[in-house]
Amino acid sequence: MQTLDQTSYKSPFSAAYWRAALADFKRPRNLAFAAMMIAACVALSYVPSIRIDLTDVYSASVTWGFLARSVCSMVCGPVTAVVFGLAEDTISFLIKPNGVYFPGYALTTMLGNLIYALFLYRVRFGIGRVFLAKLLTNVMNVFLGSLWSAILSTKGYWVYVSTRAVKNAIMLPVQTAMLCILFAALTPILHRMRWLPAESGWNFSKRKETT
Repeated sequence: MQTLDQTSYKSPFSAAYWRAALADFKRPRNLAFAAMMIAACVALSYVPSIRIDLTDVYSASVTWGFLARSVCSMVCGPVTAVVFGLAEDTISFLIKPNGVYFPGYALTTMLGNLIYALFLYRVRFGIGRVFLAKLLTNVMNVFLGSLWSAILSTKGYWVYVSTRAVKNAIMLPVQTAMLCILFAALTPILHRMRWLPAESGWNFSKRKETT
């Protein structure tokens, strides 16, 4: 069995960080984990969304696939996360087609996974990092998602931006809370199963060490 590299990093701006990410991409165990997360994304696509109505005009829906994507990015790193995004988007469409297949949506998924990984992979994190990761993915979804919708339809780009911006703003605190609860619950399990290095994952209060 391959030994899990226990190194953690303060930021992704180092060659060592990317060497670790590439090494994790080559680990069969990580690839198996990514495959499980693809299956989880497909399964979660069948779970009914929860609609949130704030006014007669503005509403949003709680969906679930981002949970599996974020966990894969946290465990497997940015290299695996990008490849996972392409595979997951394509497989999900083949299993459950919705309209026409458009590569732009796969690119959005890949970039979203990359953002999650850059904030969550091999680092101790708390609410602040989770919030920033979700904020950036939502901002990207607003502008890129609106571009793809404008290309595929007759409505103007800024019409989509204004609508998506409101919906993503509504969902940001809800999704952040969902991610924090998920990471807090999963981190001890992932540590015990040696999916995560000891110094990465959700930042629980440090226990007082005795000598």
